Amino acid sequence: MTSSFESHTYPARLSDAQRDRVLGVLREGAAQGRLSQDTFMRRMEVALTTSRPEELEALTRDLEHGGRWSRGLLRVVGGVSGFPERIRRAWRAERLPKLLLPAPSPHPLRIGRDPGNGLRLSHETVSRTHAELTAQGDRWLLRDLGSTNGTCVNGQRVTGTVPVREGDQVSFGRMMFRLSAPALRPPA
Repeated sequence: MTSSFESHTYPARLSDAQRDRVLGVLREGAAQGRLSQDTFMRRMEVALTTSRPEELEALTRDLEHGGRWSRGLLRVVGGVSGFPERIRRAWRAERLPKLLLPAPSPHPLRIGRDPGNGLRLSHETVSRTHAELTAQGDRWLLRDLGSTNGTCVNGQRVTGTVPVREGDQVSFGRMMFRLSAPALRPPA
């Protein structure tokens, strides 16, 4: 009696490290916008269920980086593509109109919507009598007069009277200004 010995070869089992490497490349590709959400999800599913190494390698073939130069190029392109947004943000941040501090006077400068105020601001978030600026010696004091939408100096809501100086950001309701001192005249 002869017995035949059948030889079966099974494909090598994929290691967790191989799957983790492919999953990492897929995540990076999705984060860089090189894969759509649907493509990413399909490839992740295949990576988790396949038992064939060639299928696993095919999932990332189009995402593999060439080397140092291609990574550098991607970094430069990413930096340049964000440049217009950084310019837009910087442009918006410093576009506050200047509020010129008046010459010192014994009378406070009233600010609000009412036509009788020294500084009339016609905006729906500004109260009729919103705030007042008073010169005291060589400094200026700003006081909120119980306005509905508040007065802020450098982002902090004013309660009571606070000192202000040139360069401070002041808001009355939603109207924002940068305080500016009048230019000094050169001596004659």
